This record gives sequence, C-alpha cells and structure tokens, in this order.
Amino acid sequence: MADGDARQRAAGPWAPQDPQVFLSDVPGSYPWRVLHERHPALIEKVRTATPYDLGVNRALDLLLEEIEGVIEPLEESAHDRDLWESWDRGHVGRRWDDAPFLWAESYFYRRLLSAVGYFGPGPWRGVDPFEPFKQAELLGEAVDEELGELDALAELPSAERAQALVLRALWGNRADLVFRVAAGPELAGRESGLLADDSALLWSLVDGGEAGRGGLTRICLVADNAGSELLPDLVLIDHLLHTRGAEEVVLHVKPLPYYLSDATPADVLACLRRMAAAGGEAGEVAGRLRAALGSGRLLLRAYAFSCAPLPYHEMPFGMREDFASASLTIMKGDLNYRRLVGDRAWPHTTPFAEATAYFPGPVVALRTLKSEVAVGLDGDVVTSLEATGGPWLTTGAHGLIQARA
Repeated sequence: MADGDARQRAAGPWAPQDPQVFLSDVPGSYPWRVLHERHPALIEKVRTATPYDLGVNRALDLLLEEIEGVIEPLEESAHDRDLWESWDRGHVGRRWDDAPFLWAESYFYRRLLSAVGYFGPGPWRGVDPFEPFKQAELLGEAVDEELGELDALAELPSAERAQALVLRALWGNRADLVFRVAAGPELAGRESGLLADDSALLWSLVDGGEAGRGGLTRICLVADNAGSELLPDLVLIDHLLHTRGAEEVVLHVKPLPYYLSDATPADVLACLRRMAAAGGEAGEVAGRLRAALGSGRLLLRAYAFSCAPLPYHEMPFGMREDFASASLTIMKGDLNYRRLVGDRAWPHTTPFAEATAYFPGPVVALRTLKSEVAVGLDGDVVTSLEATGGPWLTTGAHGLIQARA
C-alpha cells in the first residue's frame, strides 16, 4: 500500500555523538564485501535464473558498472521517484561507497527491480526476479521435513511447544537466500547459540500485555524472509491466535520483491498452499490461517516504508499508529534489527531497551546475527567472542531473543 503520510516522521532518537552509521568505504570490510562481492554475484544469479532479453541484460550490466562508481537517480518516469527523493539524504550523486550501508543496500534492490523491467510496460512487468530461488527453496525436501515435524510438535506440553515455536522462528532466519549467496560451507555443522534470551519476557508480554486501542489484544509480526523462514513465522502466528488468545495478528510484509528472499503477500499465499498440500498438522495450521485471513483476525500490511532505506525511527505516522495500537510487535530477522536499533557501530553492551526507547510499544527482536550491529549483550560474552578472532557477528551462527516491555 502507498504511504500517503510518508513525510510525517517521528523525531530521531539518536544523538550526533552516537556511533557512526556503517559505510561501505573500507575495502575488505563486511559492508564493502556486500556491495562489491555479494551484489555482483546476485546480479549474475538473477541473470542466470531467468532468460531475460538483451535490454534487461544491458541494464544489469550498467548496474554492475554503476555500483563501482556514483549513485544514479531513478528514471524520471519512475512511479515512486518522489517517494525515493523524500528518502534520499543527499546520497544520490555521490559514490556508492560513501552512502550509509543500510541506505545503499536498500537502494540497490530498488535499482535491480528497475533493471529487470519489474515496473516497466514490457513483458517483465511484475515478474519477481527472485521467484526461481524462492520456489526452489519452498519446494525442497528440507521443507517437507520441517512441515512433517509439526505433527510431533503438536504433541508437546504447551510451554515446551511454545518455546520450540519461537526457536524455530528465530533459527529459521538462517533461511535467507541473499545470505547464502556469500555464505560458504563452513556454516555446515557450526555450533549455534543464543547470545541473549528474553523469551520469558516475550511470553509475559504475549500473555499479560494490555489490550491495544479498540480493546483488542493485537500482536504485530514484521516478517523477514519468505519460504522456510516464513513457514515457522506462520506457525507461530497460528499459535498466538489459536492457543495464546490473541484476538488479532497483523503480519507486515514487503509490497515488492526485496533483498532477494523477503516475504511479500504472494509469498504468504505460497506458504499457505505449501502447508495445505503437506497435510497433517501443517494442513490444519494452513486451514486455520486461511480462515483467520477471511475473518480479519489475521491482517496483512505492506507499507511502502517497509522497503525504505531508513531506520524505523523515521517510520511514517500510519505505521507508527499500527505499532502503537499493538500489545506487542515482533521484529524478525537481521534487516529489521538493523532498522530497529540503528545500523551503527554501537558498543555491543548498549542496552536493547535504550536503543529501542523510541519505538511506540513493547517490542521483541528474533534475529540471527548476519551483520555487524548488535546491542544488549553481556560484556563477558562479548569479550569471549571477540577473543576467538572470528567473524562472530556475520556468520549466522548466533541468535538473539531481545525484548523491551
């Protein structure tokens, strides 16, 4: 949906003396590798997956060249040019490396959609360039196994089942196709662990949170990836509605294909069809969620700002009202975490509650670490991890459950 109030923003919570936002200007750094290694690799994967015509392939070549130089504006005829100009902070016309990492990464995906003709009048209009990857993952054998395991989960005691569902939603965040573009086989078999676990507070907010506006117990869940990450998110939503007594769940997804595997409304429907076809408990969950969509107990939101290159403190009024009316908002994934706490080089012991104090209601982050920002960690844990000398912030081997009432 369009953001008619895109220019209505809340005041930012971060002071000038706070740590600098991450840039992509240090060769060999994680942001630099994303821009100069992961993005070119993604362009080639997109080119290989779909038999685009010469015009699209030329546009992809030009984008490859551009990301080594200066950021170009959207074309004059772009339907959302005004919106992106309102999101610009003087970065267009400067080098890609000099723009904040969050901004540049997001703008890259918008430019990629232009290059493949997603918005144009030709045959590729509305064709998701990432659909081949999403479908291959969603139809894979690993998803068969995951859905089959729901039968056993349904037999667990209530508290144990609830915690298992949260952990599945958390670790499902590894199912990030853009992350796999650069991830190597070293991830296989790696020991994983939670660096912060506020799951007790999470469930207290679910069960004891005050009703939002209108007297409803409403929970917002801001999705991250489609496919095998969205599946456990949907199962968790079913648990909140069917077992935990939530009267309404609002599921935020992207209005456009974004970050390769980010969930859109079409991906929600694809997951429901996949679950229904699996039968068993998965089929039961799919049936209940379809009924919840029909009755209005499960609502979809697809704000334009969900694809903005900005942190959530700049969210438009309509989105802010959505979160303010909720008993709890659950933020999924690495990108949402970066937008929630600010994509800055925070000291890792910065309290999560401090970094999210601006947010208009109780909030929980479920996230595996795949970028360099992290807050709310114990000092001894940070010291131990840094002593290993490894890239513990970016491998996806660690997770966070962080909550603020």
